[in-house]
Amino acid sequence: MAIKIDEEYYQLLGQIQAADFVLVELTLYLDTHPSDEQALNQFNQYAQYSKQLKRQFESCYGPLLQYGNNTVPIGPGWEWKQSPWPWQV
Repeated sequence: MAIKIDEEYYQLLGQIQAADFVLVELTLYLDTHPSDEQALNQFNQYAQYSKQLKRQFESCYGPLLQYGNNTVPIGPGWEWKQSPWPWQV
């Protein structure tokens, strides 16, 4: 069963990439400024936002990763191959 890719697919994927970019940048900043409470709060907010976006994406379009936090549903078979992988779009 192939998943239909619509405009929301690309929009959500772009939002995930942007949120994860912010997390990388904040991580680098916090490496040198570990006591910056505002940056720590921003990091925590973006971490939650990124998780929320990923849950939304995966509920509509399938897993972003083939390993890690995703589970394999019991059913007719391995479903990872059913939709395009994020790096294929």
